[in-house]
Amino acid sequence: GDRMWHFAVSVFLVELYGNSLLLTAVYGLVVAGSVLLLGAIIGDWVDKNSRLKVAQTSLVVQNASVILCGIILMIVFLFKTQLLTLYHGWLLTVCYILVITIANIANLASTATAITIQRDWIVVVAGEDRSKLADMNATIRRIDQLTNILAPMAVGQIMTYGSPMIGCGFISGWNLMSMCVEYLLLWKVYQKTPTLALKSAKVEESELKQLNVKKESDVKPAEGVQLIVEKDVTGFEPQQEKEVSCGARIAEPFITFRDGWVAYYNQPVFLAGMGLAFLYMTVLGFDCITTGYAYTQGLSGSVLSLLMGASAVTGIMGTVAFTWLRRKCGLIRTGLISGVAQFACLILCAISVFMPGSPMDLTVSPFADISARLFESEPLPTIASPEDKPEMVFATGMPNLLNGSTTPANGDPEMSPEPVPLISVSLLFAGVIAARVGLWSFDLTVTQLLQENVVESERGIINGVQNSMNYLLDLLHFIMVILAPNPEAFGLLVLISVSFVAMGHIMYFRFAQKSLGKQLFVCCTPDPKTVSDSSPPGNTSTV
Repeated sequence: GDRMWHFAVSVFLVELYGNSLLLTAVYGLVVAGSVLLLGAIIGDWVDKNSRLKVAQTSLVVQNASVILCGIILMIVFLFKTQLLTLYHGWLLTVCYILVITIANIANLASTATAITIQRDWIVVVAGEDRSKLADMNATIRRIDQLTNILAPMAVGQIMTYGSPMIGCGFISGWNLMSMCVEYLLLWKVYQKTPTLALKSAKVEESELKQLNVKKESDVKPAEGVQLIVEKDVTGFEPQQEKEVSCGARIAEPFITFRDGWVAYYNQPVFLAGMGLAFLYMTVLGFDCITTGYAYTQGLSGSVLSLLMGASAVTGIMGTVAFTWLRRKCGLIRTGLISGVAQFACLILCAISVFMPGSPMDLTVSPFADISARLFESEPLPTIASPEDKPEMVFATGMPNLLNGSTTPANGDPEMSPEPVPLISVSLLFAGVIAARVGLWSFDLTVTQLLQENVVESERGIINGVQNSMNYLLDLLHFIMVILAPNPEAFGLLVLISVSFVAMGHIMYFRFAQKSLGKQLFVCCTPDPKTVSDSSPPGNTSTV
């Protein structure tokens, strides 16, 4: 249900606003900004409350918000004409604001659900078995990849052969049913895993400072250390709240925000988390930006759907590679190998920029289009009518594909544009698809490093800040595209993206070097599970 909603909400907003991307852009900006600002606060809320309460609350809020959004959208689709006339259209604007606001609440609740289930519950269920934890992480990611394929297909078919209103009703009904099923499954897992009811108390600030000071001086932990488990684990009992002033209550979210980012910086896996976040600063993914560029290069919708299917398959292969590499080489080395594999595949994307068919033209300013729209009074040049002169050719040299003919309207063969070579775009997508193997294996590596090396009482806030970092870099990549939207600049965006991926993996390499030292390149070590089982209790990594 969550995946269906994430796909459909953008389509619904485009439909509502007359095939304009304005509402979709506003929604994306609101979502990214909210997670960026509230990620640490959401994570802190996860840490301070019992696991069952957090899971149930976030699940109900998420699904209820989606259902309410679906109902509002159905009303707007049904009575849009009447709403336009009421109060000079202000009532319709209020509906737009309500939809974006409630959808943003649903996304924040989804973030809380992901933190508590995928970063906390799964660690407790796996116990001390690191191999089981790795297998569970990989399984969840495979399910996620499959739902990313099936959910858009289902909603797309319903909207194509039905209507957007029917699509809203279907998603609302699906979320209502799935909420009941998920609630029941969470309760069963909670009942079958008694340790979920135990939650360690929040570590005192003075104790955290001592741990952070000791972090640099402590002996580097071997990769075979145990999962971090705090000793003072007791049944979760909320502490009695002390009387606080109004000013302290107002300042509390800001203090939590600051403390969360400071704690994230002081984590031993800080560089690994930053390395993962830097991978979000890229146009080399199957989002709307890369899809739009592919259309300008002559790829049809059917070809793009096949390419997206292939990327999902390679993503699943990445989860399989992760479990195999972790058993053979250890967790930290798996991240290093995955990073090298991803970067090697993305070299194809960098090469594609200079191959025949690439529209990159460094003589064209990347800001030409945006400056023309914002600062020039004259409109942008448009294609002249056939009565004035022959059909103009776009900067990318694309032929006229509307009627399948490559001959201009006047029939002059000398004016017929040459078809664009597909070498460049083929190399680009070959690199993007192949890199998914290393990308998802690396993502799973950093995920498990955060699970194993973050103290239990800080899992929520640290993973909340990690989500904020991911959204920050993702937001920067959208700003980069807004500043340089013309096809001639896409090659430059590709090179910048590859550079950020390289910087991310350099950060991870530094983390791996600090953690393993000279043992980093000693590969094919046995699975550390046996080592952790026999390790004394004191031989645990510290924060």
